[in-house]
Amino acid sequence: MGARAIGVIPSRWGSTRFPGKSLAPVGGKPLLAWVVARARQARRLDEILVATDDERIAAAARSFGAAVALTSPDHPSGTDRIAEAIRNVPADVVVNVQGDEPLIDPGLIDRVAATLVDGADWDMATAAAPIRSAEELHNPDVVKVVRDRAGRALYFSRSVIPHVRGAAANHPPVAGQHFRHIGLYGYRRAFLERLVREPPCALENLEKLEQLRALTLGCRMAVVDGEAFGIGVDSPADVPKAEALLRQAGLL
Repeated sequence: MGARAIGVIPSRWGSTRFPGKSLAPVGGKPLLAWVVARARQARRLDEILVATDDERIAAAARSFGAAVALTSPDHPSGTDRIAEAIRNVPADVVVNVQGDEPLIDPGLIDRVAATLVDGADWDMATAAAPIRSAEELHNPDVVKVVRDRAGRALYFSRSVIPHVRGAAANHPPVAGQHFRHIGLYGYRRAFLERLVREPPCALENLEKLEQLRALTLGCRMAVVDGEAFGIGVDSPADVPKAEALLRQAGLL
């Protein structure tokens, strides 16, 4: 019997910029319902679990047929929430599906899960997409990643990496060299449990990027190719943008 992979959608009420966003209506359905529906289309996940600290989110998730794990409200990150959620759940591979991505690609979820299920050489897997514009390249909210020829992550940064020596200040991306990180993570269970036992590292504190803790621990992290999916709903202003993209995709 092969490794068992589950998808966990961390969903908390107290989002700083958008409290209760998991239940915010997007095209007549809660945002979380869109994410669950997309995750269910992935073929390499044996189970989908919503991890939340709030009974309102739990009740909504159950109403559209999702399994729920109630977790502590005190977790510093979604990763910690996931580790608690799977404590009593049989799983060899865990995929963290962001709860605010209504257009997440089920095929990309499958590629991340399959990388770990089919390959014992990796501790984690994530994804990246080509950077298309100078605006994207120089935006510190767009996280950049560089990887080696085997696809292993070397570093993540909010700065432009790789740096292009001698280029103009607002230079365009170099094709095949500049990639943005897509925040979809797969973990081998043993590595996830190790990761959440470790305190934040210096690089993580400087860049405010949790994945640097994993690299500091020597994580073998595969970075698979994908395309940046739609939009992350971070504030109420993003809801009409998400609805427009869902219409464009024929989903609304």
